[in-house]
Amino acid sequence: MKKLFMALLVILPLISFGQTKKITLKEAITTAQKQSPDYKINLNRNQSSFWRYRNYKARFLPQLRLDATLPEYSNSIKRQTNDNGQDVFVSQNQLFLSGRVSVSQNIPYTGGTLSLYSNLEKVDLYGDENFTNYSVIPFSIRYNQNSLFYNQFKWDKKIEPLIFEESKRDFIESMEQISINTCRRYFSLLKAQMQLKIAEQNLSNQDTLYQISKGRFKMGKIAENELLQMELSLLNSKNNVTTNTIDLKRTSQNIARYLELESENIELAIPSDLALFEVNTEKALKEAQANRKAVIEFRRKRLQAENEVARAKGNNRLQMSLVANLGISQNGDDFNNLFNNYNKQQFVSLNLGIPIFDWGVSKSERRMAEANLDLTKNNISQDEQAFEQEIYLHVLNWSSKRDFLVTAEKAMEIAGKSYEITKKRYVLGKVTITDLNISQENKDQAFVRYLNSLEGFWVDYYILRQLTLYDFINDKKIEVEDILYN
Repeated sequence: MKKLFMALLVILPLISFGQTKKITLKEAITTAQKQSPDYKINLNRNQSSFWRYRNYKARFLPQLRLDATLPEYSNSIKRQTNDNGQDVFVSQNQLFLSGRVSVSQNIPYTGGTLSLYSNLEKVDLYGDENFTNYSVIPFSIRYNQNSLFYNQFKWDKKIEPLIFEESKRDFIESMEQISINTCRRYFSLLKAQMQLKIAEQNLSNQDTLYQISKGRFKMGKIAENELLQMELSLLNSKNNVTTNTIDLKRTSQNIARYLELESENIELAIPSDLALFEVNTEKALKEAQANRKAVIEFRRKRLQAENEVARAKGNNRLQMSLVANLGISQNGDDFNNLFNNYNKQQFVSLNLGIPIFDWGVSKSERRMAEANLDLTKNNISQDEQAFEQEIYLHVLNWSSKRDFLVTAEKAMEIAGKSYEITKKRYVLGKVTITDLNISQENKDQAFVRYLNSLEGFWVDYYILRQLTLYDFINDKKIEVEDILYN
């Protein structure tokens, strides 16, 4: 049974990694930024923002529209008011046709809508005597404005471009978040692979030492208790191999699904050190303020709150709306004469609304909008401070990570050498099994600390990129093209 177990330990890794896909951290990030689920979600969200902005731009372009009634037939009894002011019931049997072509244009400077339209109608009456009547409006210009004191278009021209710019920066930040997520998954698998190798190596070492200990026990050089401790260490090593094998399977599935790879057999390379570069706090803060979506978001939130105040003031005091029309029309029963001797079609309507007593509704809505504006400004002020503090603290944290990594790597080397020396001394009988176990534990812990330090180093690097949207290695702003076409 024991020989079979040892044979499986040798064969299974060869089978599992027989068709492995080798991948580096940079390759994993590039793949994730082109086909991961997070990328697809980010792309869909960005497309939605793009079409919202296109919709906003299109609203200020001329709109051509055709409306038609083809046809409307009625054969019923209806109530009508005659010339004497009396309501009578009459039989109505008619066919109605109409068509209108219109061009409208929103005017951003005034907040109104200017439209030009042509209209043609035809009514066919059926009964004792058939009768046909026509009505035509060849040309009519109309201007309509719902409020003279609040211009929604003016605020849209301030806010919508900010929303679009915010979405573009959010796309880049989300792509950098994909780098962070990929980096964490990458190191989870890398640590699992390395820990499994260490566990297998420890198992091989423990088995060798156990065989040596059995021989020494037969010769009476060690006590039975020491032999039992060595056997216990061997059993623990077998358990560690099993546990790490399961963890390797879990983490390999995790990153393979995230990258949408066909195979879960992935072999990762330990990332090489980054190029040396310095991160100045003032430089990082300057780039963050120029590139991050949060800066645009602060402006957008302030403008939206100011918009609500303007809306409350414009709609809750004196209300005025304007409708003006200028055109010509004609009607009659002869279609050929419709386009002669036009009648004027002109009207102007200025409507006023003055709240006299509304139990404080208008005042309360205005005060709520003003209070919300003050609250928004206070929140933005706090967010700006937190924004600057986050940049400052992370730059300090980043500066220490390289030193931590160098220290952890050196500690791992020392712990490995110490274990090899202790193992040789144990074989010679100069140290106890307790000393050997402590040395092995120190070696394994130093290795884990090194991997954790390496992960923290790279994750913090990509977080720094996300916080500033700046590539400090190449000394340039991160653009969408740099991510999608790298």
